[in-house]
Amino acid sequence: MLRRLDESPVLNRLLQNVSTRMAKQRGLPVVIGIAMVLISMLVALLNVYLESKLVSAIYFILHDGGIVVALIGLLMVEPLGK
Repeated sequence: MLRRLDESPVLNRLLQNVSTRMAKQRGLPVVIGIAMVLISMLVALLNVYLESKLVSAIYFILHDGGIVVALIGLLMVEPLGK
């Protein structure tokens, strides 16, 4: 089953397209991650006044997701080249 995934032309083209686009815009995931963390700070301030579980969940998703996206972006900078 994994051999079929490795030899899949669709996944091969998808991976090649993503890596080509990311090579041109290497810093984009880091910027997106930082923006998500900054937005989460605003949501946290909003949560102080509203004390809503939904707003709190949105905060955690934005904050943790932003950190993960930024870290993945930092890890991808070197393999994609200059």
